[in-house]
Amino acid sequence: MFPAPTFMRALAAAAVCGALVGLANAAEPNPDAVIKTKSIEAQIFLDDKVKADAALAADCLAEGRKWLDKNAAEAAASRKEYPQFFKDGGWDFERRYTIRSVIADRYVSVLRNDYMDTHGAHPNSDVNTILWDKTENKRISIRPFFAETVDNGATMKAMVKAVLVSLRAEKKKRDASETATDEWFKGVAPNLLRIGAVTLAPSAEAGKSSGLTFHYPPYAVGPYAEGEYVAFVPWEALKPYLTAEGTRIFGGARPKGDADAQ
Repeated sequence: MFPAPTFMRALAAAAVCGALVGLANAAEPNPDAVIKTKSIEAQIFLDDKVKADAALAADCLAEGRKWLDKNAAEAAASRKEYPQFFKDGGWDFERRYTIRSVIADRYVSVLRNDYMDTHGAHPNSDVNTILWDKTENKRISIRPFFAETVDNGATMKAMVKAVLVSLRAEKKKRDASETATDEWFKGVAPNLLRIGAVTLAPSAEAGKSSGLTFHYPPYAVGPYAEGEYVAFVPWEALKPYLTAEGTRIFGGARPKGDADAQ
């Protein structure tokens, strides 16, 4: 039998451990959609802010379920053809939808982060974005904020120029200037579909956006080891090309915390 003080300390330690385990379990929410088979375990997570908007949540979840079904079918086919690659278990996939900013109480930028482990040399990740119009309850592009966005037009060329300035600065900060080359940047083109996945950056000025952030997964603008990149384009660099709506929503400086978080 434990002496009383020792016994009480043991009880206290057990209580602390139990609390820590409970906190760890509580920290990871339940997935909003999941597929689990012998070939794959794939999950979708919506953050609480996404869930608070019923139309946005439904849109993201519908897209996410299609992604689950597509990858489950591919995993099943791969397991049937190459069972030796599944001896240690199935593929592991995860997609998370997270709100990055809400501008003018209307335009919602959502980050869509994917994780994929197919038992290759290393897991892979991807990032994409959604711009959601709360008034219209639909996905939109950044076109309404600019007078023109034609391929190779003045607006898109100005965007690409500012993106490359930001990427080179970030590579210098990471001591990766040797990959700040035209070869690595050739995929960043003056075209809305090729310039990169874009969000509206938050601003120190309430209700405004301080500019655009472009999100690049590993391999997009640098080797896998360099990870993901985020390029920031301040709204002032694009001021000559803004529409009335663009002028209304852009303003202020990028919060320091936002820059530090990238």
